[in-house]
Amino acid sequence: MGRFIVLDGLDGSGKGTQAERLRDRLAAEGRQVKLISFPNYGTPGAAAVEAYLGGALGSDPAATNAYAASTFYAVDRYLSFRTDWGQFLAADDGNIVIANRYTSANAVHQLSKLPRAEWDGFLAWLGEFEFDRLGLPRPDLTIYLEMTPAISMRLVSRRSAETGQQKDIHELDPHHLEASYAAALYASDAWGWVRLPCYAGDEPKSIETIGEDVWREVLKVL
Repeated sequence: MGRFIVLDGLDGSGKGTQAERLRDRLAAEGRQVKLISFPNYGTPGAAAVEAYLGGALGSDPAATNAYAASTFYAVDRYLSFRTDWGQFLAADDGNIVIANRYTSANAVHQLSKLPRAEWDGFLAWLGEFEFDRLGLPRPDLTIYLEMTPAISMRLVSRRSAETGQQKDIHELDPHHLEASYAAALYASDAWGWVRLPCYAGDEPKSIETIGEDVWREVLKVL
């Protein structure tokens, strides 16, 4: 079995950029590496996720309960694992899979919908459901790129203005992002993620600085 590395974070935290940089750096060193990203937009497995994020089930994220929404994302991951990257991960001990978001995203965006008293129960259910029942692989390393909600919202708005990309229902809801930030801090401690602060004061750190922080953590598991 190869090594499985996950990057996660709030919207606008730069996880996609850092996942690509990490892939390129590992490949330049001669490593066999595959980059995956969730949701896997445009595929059958992501249909329910796209309906949810697009507002078909309501513009309020809380209109779809944490357990229901979590199953949408889990199905997307399961189909992707079985049809795309699972064999690559299992084929060689030297292979590396990098995921931009994973089960950790449910442990942030769906956990945040629940009362604090239910968080431990949800995390226990989520781990059993995705890893034990569905058989999805547990990451060797999960890096959470910590960005404050205020900076995250600012970066998402800038990206939307520059690219024309529409915001999804998570990105449109400041309360959801704030609640998800609190959930992320809790989940990262509960599940042993490496949490990397990606901001200094009211501004994000440079892409290069964050990339070096990510690289140092990755080297520990290779």
